[in-house]
Amino acid sequence: MKVTFFGTTTLLFDDGKDQIFFDCHFTRPSLAKYIGGSESTDTVLADKMLKLHHIDRLKAVFVSHTHHDHVMDVPYVANKTGALVYGSSSAMNVCRGGNVNEDQLIEFHEEDSFEVGDYKIKVIKSLHSKPTILNNDLGQTIDEPLPPTAKLRDYKEGGSYDFIVEAQGKKYIIRPSFNYIEHQLDGYDCDVLFLGVAGLAKADEETERKFFAETAEKVRPQLIIPLHWDNFFSRLDKPTVGMPSLIEKTEVVFFKMANYCEAHDINFLVQMPRTSIEL
Repeated sequence: MKVTFFGTTTLLFDDGKDQIFFDCHFTRPSLAKYIGGSESTDTVLADKMLKLHHIDRLKAVFVSHTHHDHVMDVPYVANKTGALVYGSSSAMNVCRGGNVNEDQLIEFHEEDSFEVGDYKIKVIKSLHSKPTILNNDLGQTIDEPLPPTAKLRDYKEGGSYDFIVEAQGKKYIIRPSFNYIEHQLDGYDCDVLFLGVAGLAKADEETERKFFAETAEKVRPQLIIPLHWDNFFSRLDKPTVGMPSLIEKTEVVFFKMANYCEAHDINFLVQMPRTSIEL
């Protein structure tokens, strides 16, 4: 399986036959625009990414939640490629605002399972990381079509979901947020865990212990790849940097992750945006 990472939580899976996006975010507006403005898809950048990474067999986009850094480029990519979009009712309204054809939209609910080509994908309910001063809309939904010109703060969370992916004899779990629902992952396992880590640096010892107990210790991966560690207010066509230090200390995140994986004999890999790996 070839997996390409585009920063934040955007992952492209390619089994050689079909391609699937999990989240889709190329346009990375500045923090100032996020606080008080709007920005629509950077179509030049999106087209460049689609061309450079040969995204010409895209069958589906699965949306974890509807903050702008997960969903804002989904309508453009769906319209460009004809891919189906799977997501919450809020994700459907983002797509409707972007004039995506209704027959491309598939609203999902927790515990739904889908087959796309040779992929099997299960949707499980998740929990967004704790609210911050910049991100305090948890549980709010997008109830009307949201136009691409909407303010970035209008991209409400809309409910959060994880994905369990089975393909080519391997299992992958994608958990975009630094949080957990107790016992949610009981009975599941995986080969590779894509794990949201935004918030780990500031977590106290007990919060950190419980987070790992409810994620990695439950599913026993051979490899953990962190998500949501890079600064999504910095453009994708500029050098990658970690989150602003006032929000998160990325070096501490990686140190904690490395310590945990070292102690539990788990491989740990930091994948840079716009790079691909074979898993």
